Amino acid sequence: MKKVSTLLVAVAFAGTAFAQTTWNIDKPHSKVGFSVAHLVVSEVDGNFKEFDGKVVSKAADFNGADVEFTAKVASVNTEDEKRDGHLMSDDFFNAEKYPEIKFKGNLVKQGTKYVLKGNLTIRDVTKPVTLDVVYGGTAKAFGGEKAGFKVNGKINRQDYNLKWSKTTEAGGLVVGDDVEITAKIELNKAA
Repeated sequence: MKKVSTLLVAVAFAGTAFAQTTWNIDKPHSKVGFSVAHLVVSEVDGNFKEFDGKVVSKAADFNGADVEFTAKVASVNTEDEKRDGHLMSDDFFNAEKYPEIKFKGNLVKQGTKYVLKGNLTIRDVTKPVTLDVVYGGTAKAFGGEKAGFKVNGKINRQDYNLKWSKTTEAGGLVVGDDVEITAKIELNKAA
């Protein structure tokens, strides 16, 4: 009988040790944006108004968590309707043919820092990316548990077939190739 009790305790402990927790993006408290050089001398910022994602974690500190994210290309917003239309065209995202940007990967703790490693799909191209992450911690608020993250990194837009390009009279690019990604994400623990 003692062996059976010990076995049941071990099984129960193993079940809780490997329990998964799902977290969903709290959209009103999150922002997914980008910045790109314009005319060499300045930058243009933009964001996506419609996005969704979830994080599934087995560890309280999110180490090894599975991350999935999508953004609707048609929701791109740079505060300029003409520019947004150009970004949705085939010169850039081709929102009609490729309506979503997708990411799937893992959050990995490296010492005291975190990185997000996975595959980013834009248009018809999927490439591995590594983004820096600052984990802000968790807090209990409004009847639930929240977690916060800030994600930063760079990609080359040419790698994803966002190939429109023109040069200025001085020879610089109208739109730079390097795109800085910045996401401020708040998560809600699923009930």
